[in-house]
Amino acid sequence: MLQKFKLLYFLFLLAAMFSCKSEADKQVERTVARNAVIDSTLTVFKQKLLKAQIDSVFAKTQFNGSVSVLQDGKILYQKENGFEDFKDKTKLNRSSVFAIGSVSKQFTAVLILLQEEEGKFSTEDKVSKYLTEFQPRQFENIKIKELLNHTSGISDFGNGLLSEPGQEFNYSNKGFYYLGKIIEKVSGKSYDENVMDLFRKAEMKNSSTANLFKGAHFASAYIGNSKNFSKVENMPERLSAKEISVPAGGILSTVTDLHRWNNGLFNGNILKTSSLKKVTEKSADRNHQILGKMGYGFGLMMNVQKPESYFHTGYVKGSPSLNMYYPETNTSVVVLSNFADESKGKNAVFYPHKEVKKATDWVENAVVEFRKEMLKTSLSE
Repeated sequence: MLQKFKLLYFLFLLAAMFSCKSEADKQVERTVARNAVIDSTLTVFKQKLLKAQIDSVFAKTQFNGSVSVLQDGKILYQKENGFEDFKDKTKLNRSSVFAIGSVSKQFTAVLILLQEEEGKFSTEDKVSKYLTEFQPRQFENIKIKELLNHTSGISDFGNGLLSEPGQEFNYSNKGFYYLGKIIEKVSGKSYDENVMDLFRKAEMKNSSTANLFKGAHFASAYIGNSKNFSKVENMPERLSAKEISVPAGGILSTVTDLHRWNNGLFNGNILKTSSLKKVTEKSADRNHQILGKMGYGFGLMMNVQKPESYFHTGYVKGSPSLNMYYPETNTSVVVLSNFADESKGKNAVFYPHKEVKKATDWVENAVVEFRKEMLKTSLSE
């Protein structure tokens, strides 16, 4: 009988403990519930805004490519239009593998920083310490970090310097070619082996390099217009030539894999916090031919105004691309294409990408401000 009484007493105390939560605990629960409702409402609102804005881009441009928006692991927008192969009329889908051009540079930057984390070198080191090509007097003071943010002065055309090292921004594919050489030198492995290890770390299952690609669903590159077009020959092998080079522009990927990359990189699963800061911190100013003024970190661009955003464009013949991440809402945006009318110039080629960025920037600002207003209103009630 005593044991039964003790059990009943214990159950009474347990029930009393849960029924008598402090006012602070109740307030926390109310706040969590309120925020969940607000976030759920805003997600639906954001989906509708994105659909209206990006569907309009597809309609206006007859965009041949894929646009995908992911937030917190949930697809908010996904659309493919056009073909992987125009001859066979094979349609694009989420598994389509695109050449991503200079979006490749952020992978090279991360590989450099991973080697730095292992103590192989410092990004403050002079490149001449590792590569004989930099030992002549005019190149001897160039630092690794200056290759990463395009302030080395190295010209893609010719053998001289366009400016003194560290002084001015001069975009250089050649600089990233040499970063690939440094990675090979200090790691003892090829660039391809290093980047494939990185893909595995980021759980990117369908990404490759121009040298290694053997898979299916390659979105062959085309130039011209809908009535008169031609296939870019020798793709993707041509991307491994020194004029482009894999470290600067020879990676192949899918929208799904780039979402995995964005979420892994910016949520701290790839680099240490101190290394990620070097990627995302503005260390140079760039006036982009298409997108205007922006900041540049290590292999990555960033908005100079709201919303906070990290991104990079890419172009190899017939394949314009754009990869973006908005940290405030954990939103990843990927725009990939395999068709370009070069006769109209780069502005026309990147018009759909520019319009998508303009739309997602606007939606991000609207949603963030709306959330602040909703929180303010709910707190005052």
